[in-house]
Amino acid sequence: MRQLVKDGILYGIHWTGLMPVFRRLFAGRAVIVMFHEIQRDFRQELMTGTSVDLFQHSLEWLQRQGWHIVSLDQCLQALARNEPNSSRYAVVTFDDGYRDVRSVALPLLERNKTPFTVYVPTGAPTRAMKTWWLGLRELFRRENHVAIDPMEAAFDCPDFLSKRAGLKTATQWVHEDYRRASLLERTFHKYRISLSALNDAYFLDEQELQDLARHPLASIGAHTASHAALATLDSSSARAELEDNRKYLETLIELPVRHLAYPYGGARACGPREYHLAELAGFSTAVTTRKGHLGDGSLNRFALPRIGVGCHLEARMSFEANVNGVHEAGARLGAARL
Repeated sequence: MRQLVKDGILYGIHWTGLMPVFRRLFAGRAVIVMFHEIQRDFRQELMTGTSVDLFQHSLEWLQRQGWHIVSLDQCLQALARNEPNSSRYAVVTFDDGYRDVRSVALPLLERNKTPFTVYVPTGAPTRAMKTWWLGLRELFRRENHVAIDPMEAAFDCPDFLSKRAGLKTATQWVHEDYRRASLLERTFHKYRISLSALNDAYFLDEQELQDLARHPLASIGAHTASHAALATLDSSSARAELEDNRKYLETLIELPVRHLAYPYGGARACGPREYHLAELAGFSTAVTTRKGHLGDGSLNRFALPRIGVGCHLEARMSFEANVNGVHEAGARLGAARL
């Protein structure tokens, strides 16, 4: 229901021609755009990433609207200069190190001469990561009846819509408490789902990551060792997740790794303690998944907001609205009411 209300508001803004007004009044000087998977077969993957069409549209739309797509370093340098009436900037980022960044997204990035950053956890190329989200997706894709005992829930899902709905419910259950992810191991074992095999199928291996790191448009960033929600760990363990991941990546690609993305990136996964740990670990920046724009004023470089490109049916309109500042306008209105 909430999504229907949001979509209705976006339709209204779009069809009344108010998007340029929102951009002029509420859009910041820069946006960091977040992707995960770029999926050739969007439906087969239960619409869990970004379709190729939407990815291509996003790059072209940003350029048509006057957003200069630059690297994260170039963006922050431009904002620091605080030049009046200067350009707006966009930064393209990918989380997790999926293989389709190289096989699907890269040709489009090259065509548009688009710099980009890929944030990679150690466990992706080493195949050790507990990718519960891939396990759940495979479970609902494969099975028409799914029982997840830790949830005390069973799903009858013989068709696409019911599979997608069941996956959304199970995923949300984990996001409510990230410690629940480990409880799914017995379910995966029962249904003979190998997370290691899924990692091998979906993530860049070490050689592919080394090759990508040498590409002139690419930058490699850190994403912790195990893709843990840092806020659920003690300080020593959380700092080790950051430092070990950075050391692994720098050894592998033989380049500095100065930028970080917090796994999950919301309030349940990272906060002021994690921002401080990222700085102590020697990173220059860290990005979250919290929506927002970057302005000319002082920035917390260890809590940078991003705008994700969603996977629901109205993702294109939602992306354009968020880049144009509709979310910022809503946040200001909510703050004013308080």
